[in-house]
Amino acid sequence: MKFRMAEKSLFAILLRSSWWISLALAVAFAAVSRLLLPPDLFWFGAMGGFPFLVIAVLAARRQLREPRAARVEQTEAATRGMAWAAFSAAVEAAWQAQGFEVERLKASGEAGADLALRKAGATTLVHARRWKAASLGVEPLRELKAAIDQAEARDGLVVALGDLTPQAVRFASANGIRVIALPELAQLLRHTRLDAAPRG
Repeated sequence: MKFRMAEKSLFAILLRSSWWISLALAVAFAAVSRLLLPPDLFWFGAMGGFPFLVIAVLAARRQLREPRAARVEQTEAATRGMAWAAFSAAVEAAWQAQGFEVERLKASGEAGADLALRKAGATTLVHARRWKAASLGVEPLRELKAAIDQAEARDGLVVALGDLTPQAVRFASANGIRVIALPELAQLLRHTRLDAAPRG
């Protein structure tokens, strides 16, 4: 069973915050313990800050992996100017570099999905053709879900530079469809020469 941390819990909030905040809380626990507890009990009090130290490490690792703002802006400008052929080739190459076998599906008449990613016996279907849409509604996600069910795939991804409507967000969450928004796309394409891709 997979453990999920409540989004509004203290630790979940700290994971989304700058790593140094959690580190400061861990240091504060140690400082207060030094001031208020006898020397033989210091380590017991200081250990109360250990969970915050763990959160600081996890948050720092996550934030180091996130693309910088300049890279995100560069990715948005480049990918919005791409034709579908260039964009699909870029994301296909990026996933292949991560060890996925990538199959293009539209040519074979697979409704709702553009690509199939296969790795370790599991299949993920990807809807990416409307990546430049300012807003993505629920209908493309319904089509993707139907394709997932038909192909008996594990899950689905939708690539979207714009926003999803609230109904689409709810549908994606309820049906195990993950959204690759601009920051995640910048991370995916971090080793791809976007400036060399043909424009459309």
